[in-house]
Parts: sequence; structure tokens; C-alpha cells
Amino acid sequence: MAQRLKHKDENPVRTAVRFPIKLALHLNSELGPIEAVTENISANGLLFVSDVLPDVDSKIEFTIAMPSAVMGSSRDVKIYCVGRVVRHHRQGDVNKVAAVIDEYILKA
Repeated sequence: MAQRLKHKDENPVRTAVRFPIKLALHLNSELGPIEAVTENISANGLLFVSDVLPDVDSKIEFTIAMPSAVMGSSRDVKIYCVGRVVRHHRQGDVNKVAAVIDEYILKA
């Protein structure tokens, strides 16, 4: 069973390769809609920057358009995701939020 990170001081072992991709992200959360920008994405989760910090363990939903060049396809691929926030912190003036992806559906 995967361990949930609740404190920024914990450092879980990451097994998925992260790709540094900056994409606009429109999330639905328990706090309402959130506008964000991804910093990196992996098969298991993502790190994004936002003015709003959703609570740790809160559910998020979003659809992200992965560029065709990244996906190796002839056109962008939309991925609908359901996940949860595992940690967040402030770095200078920037709020960073890490989330795991619990479910996803590819929409070509």
C-alpha cells in the first residue's frame, strides 16, 4: 500500500520518472475551481503551482491536455484524472502542491 505524505519533511521514494512540463491546469477541488500551472508530471502524480493551497488529503479532479510530442501521437491527448493532494509548501512567493493520481481516463 502506498504511503501518504502528510508533512513536507517526509521524503518518500519516487519510482516514476517525472517530466518537467509547464501546462495550464484547471482543477476542481473541495475549495472550488483552482487555476494552476504544472511544474512536473509523472505516471503517478504531478507538482503544480497555484495561488490556492488545497488541504492535504483533499480530492482533486482535472483534465490535462498532454502535447502530442510528449505522448508520441499525431494529436494532443486529454487525460481526465482524479487524485488527492499529498503535500504542499510555500517556496518564496510560490505555492507548490504535490498530488497523486488515483484514477485516469485517456481521451484521444
